[in-house]
Amino acid sequence: MMVRALSAATLMMLSTHGWAASGYSGLGAASVSAEDVARYRAAPLPAELSRKVQNMLDLRAPGAGVLAPDGKALYFSWRVTGVPQVWKLDGPQRFPVQLTGGEDATLIQEVSPDGRWLVLSRDRKGEENPGLYLQAANGGALREVQHKPGVQTQFQFLSKDGQWLYYRSNDERADSYTLYRYRLADGRRERLFGERGAWSIAGHRDDGRLLLQKTLSNASAEFYLWTPDGKPLQPLLGQGETTDYRMDFGLRDGEYLVRTNKFGEYHRLYLWRAGAFQPLTPETRGDVENLNIDREQGRVYYTLSQDGYGKALALDGRRHYRALKLPAFPGAAQVNVVNLSRDGRYVNFSVETDTAPASSHVWDSKSGKLGQWLLPSTPELDTRGFAKASLESYPARDGTPIPMFVRRPARCAATPCPVVVNFHGGPEGQSRAGFSPQAQLFVDAGFIYVQPNVRGSVGYGKSWLDSDNGPRRLQVLSDIEDAALYIRSQWGAAGVAPKVGVMGGSYGGYSTLAAMTIFAGAYDAGVSNVGIANLVSFLQNTAPYRRALRAAEYGELDRDRAALEQLSPINHIDKLRDPLLIIQGVSDPRVPVSEALQMFRAMAGKGVDGGLILFPDEGHGAAKRENQVLQLGHSLWFFQRHLLGQNGGGAAKAGRAEPGEKHESTGA
Repeated sequence: MMVRALSAATLMMLSTHGWAASGYSGLGAASVSAEDVARYRAAPLPAELSRKVQNMLDLRAPGAGVLAPDGKALYFSWRVTGVPQVWKLDGPQRFPVQLTGGEDATLIQEVSPDGRWLVLSRDRKGEENPGLYLQAANGGALREVQHKPGVQTQFQFLSKDGQWLYYRSNDERADSYTLYRYRLADGRRERLFGERGAWSIAGHRDDGRLLLQKTLSNASAEFYLWTPDGKPLQPLLGQGETTDYRMDFGLRDGEYLVRTNKFGEYHRLYLWRAGAFQPLTPETRGDVENLNIDREQGRVYYTLSQDGYGKALALDGRRHYRALKLPAFPGAAQVNVVNLSRDGRYVNFSVETDTAPASSHVWDSKSGKLGQWLLPSTPELDTRGFAKASLESYPARDGTPIPMFVRRPARCAATPCPVVVNFHGGPEGQSRAGFSPQAQLFVDAGFIYVQPNVRGSVGYGKSWLDSDNGPRRLQVLSDIEDAALYIRSQWGAAGVAPKVGVMGGSYGGYSTLAAMTIFAGAYDAGVSNVGIANLVSFLQNTAPYRRALRAAEYGELDRDRAALEQLSPINHIDKLRDPLLIIQGVSDPRVPVSEALQMFRAMAGKGVDGGLILFPDEGHGAAKRENQVLQLGHSLWFFQRHLLGQNGGGAAKAGRAEPGEKHESTGA
């Protein structure tokens, strides 16, 4: 194994000391004391550092948005107030009008077919228990469809006639989703389907038929046909398999469009009819993503993702699915079709480069006219000088090339610079090329910024994606250490290796904790944001709706417990020796706050330099502007002190966490 196994005696010792069986339970604010929440609030940042972070966060782009049915207006979410709210644009580059406000994150989901109503989703404190609301298209008070404490209410679709809003909710059972519909005219609610499972609506027909998806894991699902006449579900695809299918109704009755990697390493698009698969996209190194179907014009839009770059493509279903010519966006790193107008005439593209935030472009497919609707904000900074992401690789110890995006300060071409390695979340995520104010903030501070796509990332084929499932993670986790080994051996000068820091959020936070414990000494400092410390307690305490879906990725508690213990950073705490900062949202339903608390308390027992920051009003990562400033600012400040030897301005001095020590804030 690539990770040295713990002995039975060591595991027994860890269990006795409470790390293997932590005793932490529950999630959210109820699982942590008010005293701890107050004790670990973030300290103020040095004024100059705060200004730099604020300036960089002002480089932002509105969400790509949803087109009005006639293509004459665009509704989008924007963080300009500090949290996402909904705005309206009445034409290309017009002045936007704010439609929603307050402290709760609000997102646009859909516009009714007659253009009169907006469907909105609103969450509180990052709990990921959103409610659904209606609002008049020109603004005004919100009308609640459903918003219950501790319950997820998620939009599915609006019927073509605009009478019914379909949604799913785990209001009956915390680990299952019931399907409902809500009549806009009078608020009448109907329960459509309530079998146990993670059910959602993958597609719909005008006659009321629904294509239901039962998600089994992050990469497998079953599909069934539901009819409004009350007949039993008709199984279609995925039953008895563990295959990654994504499915929707096709352009003709009896046909389905299926995205799958069943027949090769990468996801292709197929026409599925009478049980037979007909490929519609070529076999190539890259995944088909982001399917948008234009049933009025008979077109299918999709994104081809290759090596961390995205390109929008389209097929003409009325001409044997021949390729359609779309507008060109030279120099773009990511181009996606976000949505279409109801009649399919107008196509909304999101376009992003390495040196400019994403912007929304609307294409009139009838006239061929293309216009940029949303302009990104870049106050006081010329983003044309931002460091571009270079696609490179490093060798794993078995010789496998691991791809990584690298951004370098210009001065580092001649003089060695310290390095910050940022591991993405997921774990089935991917670091991609494109605009990154966070990366540039580190580059401006003098760091080389590296984003690897270790084994287990999407975008590199099925074998790569599945290589870290369950106990197999033991064989490839060393990709984390190998990044640091390569950087130290190849990026130094005059026999002096650069200092290397590690950071990441969610699974990237887990990667950081593993880097600092399992591979202690590989990195000189680490910042873990909403990271998993103990895979056992994580699986026990994460939200019920997520637990079953994550077991396929991490392993089953009963069957794979030995591997879960071995892979848990908390069980390697005795190796920790270098500074570590831990950041966590109290309301996080994915990675419970207890993961941060148990890791920090174990760290404090060793007297290791570092700290803990808790955000009482955040969930799985900071969403509010002031918290984003603190999260990013403290991360940068931590690396400036420990990799560059700078104090960042001298304010709010960070202290070592000692056992039993009480602070107003132990944040860095």
